Amino acid sequence: MGSSLCRLLVHVIFSTKGRAALISDDIAPRLYAYIGGVVSHRHGNLIAAGGVEDHVHLLIDLHQNISVADLVRDIKANSSRWLREEDLIPDFAWQTGYAAFSVSRSNSAAVVAYISNQRLHHARRPFADELIDFLHRHEVEYDPQYVLD
Repeated sequence: MGSSLCRLLVHVIFSTKGRAALISDDIAPRLYAYIGGVVSHRHGNLIAAGGVEDHVHLLIDLHQNISVADLVRDIKANSSRWLREEDLIPDFAWQTGYAAFSVSRSNSAAVVAYISNQRLHHARRPFADELIDFLHRHEVEYDPQYVLD
């Protein structure tokens, strides 16, 4: 094959440091747009972004030349710096880790809908329960002591 052909959809989830409720409804759209710019700069495509005050969900079409870890590092470093420099959220920081799950093209619309309905979803279910459920459904091994650090 003469070229590399990829479709790598990844659902990424991470929270604010200490799961502090810092991302307000007026800041969130600007934050998601900024994150979209970071993803685009790394030759990817942000398909969907959503969340609530203490965490975000991203569906990303990942470029074949970048790892999930490198992209998430860039998203978190650049967006936290931007939030602080723009005085949108002084002393803002993201948690240390993240969760990432592969998404099939056939399931991408369901993931977009899920991400778009975060406010409604979290009116009924806390973030910790949601994350643990994702880990179980995707059969990810984890240490409960550190998963919500």
